[in-house]
Amino acid sequence: MRSEKKRLAREQATMTKMVGIYCSAHHDNSHHILCAACQEFLDYAELRLQKCPYGEDKPTCANCPIHCYKPARKAQASQIMRYAGPRMLLRHPLLAIAHQLDNFRKVRHPRESTREQRMQSRKK
Repeated sequence: MRSEKKRLAREQATMTKMVGIYCSAHHDNSHHILCAACQEFLDYAELRLQKCPYGEDKPTCANCPIHCYKPARKAQASQIMRYAGPRMLLRHPLLAIAHQLDNFRKVRHPRESTREQRMQSRKK
């Protein structure tokens, strides 16, 4: 498995852990199972991750020039990340540090790249 594929899987795992931390603190999560609202959000986030136009070169959402989340979902993601982000460093330090390192990824808007560059990124 290439490192980029691992990075997308790691990003999905990070989101899953963050939603789990948030849900356990804010909803009835006595059996460590996500509530329906949090599971629905996580499914939405996974779909957005799969459909990202950057694919394997995806930056963190905070640094992305394209906003794929609907406004209500974006607000929900911000709320979850604002709560769970600081707690990730204690509970899942490797994921938290990797996510912070991903913040340094520089990315251009897809319309700024040439056609050949877009075709190459799709073939990866």
